[in-house]
Amino acid sequence: MSVSSLATSRRTLLRAAGAGAVLLGLAGCKSAVDENKSTPAGASGAPKKGGTLQIGSLVDFTPALLFTQNSFTALARLVFNTLTSYDNDLRPQPQLAKSWQIAPDGTSVTFQLREGVKFHSGRPFTAEDVVFAVNNLKDPKRSAQLRATAAVVSDITVISPTELTLKLAHPVSNLFDLFEFMFITDRESVEDAVTGKKLIGTGPFVFKNWTPGASISFAKNPEYFVPERPYFDNVEVRIIPQADSLLSALRGKQIQLALGLSGRDIAPIKSDGQFTIQEFDTGGGAIYIGANVTVKPLDDKRVRQAISFAVDRDRILQQGLGGYGLASSAPWPKSSPAYSDATARRYPHDPARAKALLAEAGAANLDLPLAFLSTSSAVAQMIQFDLQQVGVKTTLEPLDPAKFQAQLISQTMPALWAGAHGFAQVHPSTLAVSAYPFNEAKNTSKFSDPRYTEIVQRAWRQADPDSAQAKAAYQDLSEVLLDQQFVIDLIVLANLHAATSNLQGVAQNEFTALNLDDAYLA
Repeated sequence: MSVSSLATSRRTLLRAAGAGAVLLGLAGCKSAVDENKSTPAGASGAPKKGGTLQIGSLVDFTPALLFTQNSFTALARLVFNTLTSYDNDLRPQPQLAKSWQIAPDGTSVTFQLREGVKFHSGRPFTAEDVVFAVNNLKDPKRSAQLRATAAVVSDITVISPTELTLKLAHPVSNLFDLFEFMFITDRESVEDAVTGKKLIGTGPFVFKNWTPGASISFAKNPEYFVPERPYFDNVEVRIIPQADSLLSALRGKQIQLALGLSGRDIAPIKSDGQFTIQEFDTGGGAIYIGANVTVKPLDDKRVRQAISFAVDRDRILQQGLGGYGLASSAPWPKSSPAYSDATARRYPHDPARAKALLAEAGAANLDLPLAFLSTSSAVAQMIQFDLQQVGVKTTLEPLDPAKFQAQLISQTMPALWAGAHGFAQVHPSTLAVSAYPFNEAKNTSKFSDPRYTEIVQRAWRQADPDSAQAKAAYQDLSEVLLDQQFVIDLIVLANLHAATSNLQGVAQNEFTALNLDDAYLA
């Protein structure tokens, strides 16, 4: 079949991209809207080469969680590349793979890899490194959220150092979500990577050192396979765990890019032309309340629904997040094929309805622990206030990011917890087979239900993620999540970058990993 005769579904476009991928170059940057429209001096013309980019981050690197969606994800793309990277329409574009072909039934994909790519150690990148990357994500000790999708790869045939075929046990709608997520790491030093001693990839920057709690440094990769990239000679990351201190460092020009600030944090610079606020169009995850369904009375979905009606999402959005984001009962950003206005508005703020549901369930005088991510205390306090108004008392328990992630993975959260999840920005099935709070096979809430399992599997086992059957499954997935409310979504977060106005060319992939290939200081 010729490319010109193909239909225009996303799966078909994906095949066309594979067939003609060598013409497309490196892509996959997500678009963003700049809040401050003024153009800095020197922003036009040729990019400036050299210099050091100073980044400030609220959270530190946790090496043991390298292969999960975690605090270091934003920086991982500096060191590592992926096989492919999505464009703004979830169409995969070449990265370490230059082209690919998918079998008509969706049960195999053959990749042609770039020639001449080297790891930072000098070793050539070959098909064997892709084999390792897939098997590495299958390993339970990596706690990789897309392990279920990696496990569908039942066999890999290496045809040559630059060609291999992956065979699948069954079609999956999120196959290229896996390749967007799967950083290609050096198989010879991976155990050093998960202890923070060495990070060796093929990316634009070479990892130099990490001082826990203080800094991470990177230097330009002189043998990067993208010609004349990157522009920066060095990238220095400072760990600044307080939002006000991070903002002060940005305002004082001690850093040029701040990672992790909320819309509320950046309010003082929103109208200042010395800075730009980029809001990426795929969202930055979602704030939610998780419910441990093994703790009574949270085993009754009416109690969980009552909590959902009790929380004033709009107030959290405006007062807690400075108006950036989307108040929504569903996890999906507007860019998702599963998004609808109706599901987003399913649980309006309705304290009377919440009280009625609690009474119907016989749930009175509740006093529950509410764990929360220590960097989000303002939001946790708003949730606590709203629940108190309907008769649900909570005791706040702050957890630092590393402990929060560990308890999420180990299913040791208390009755309630407030945090943020990702994975709703890619194909909808990925959320339900990969995100810890939602995972159909094993989730943090310890929720299971045959109906949920059937819907998740149906949404996942689609060869064409844009087919009518897939879209129907996505809607069924939304409905069961909204009914069961073991994850109570509140706000689809805006994914924000706050930067000095002379920083140009910063992009990111679908999993919010910074792409600094084209970044420079004007």
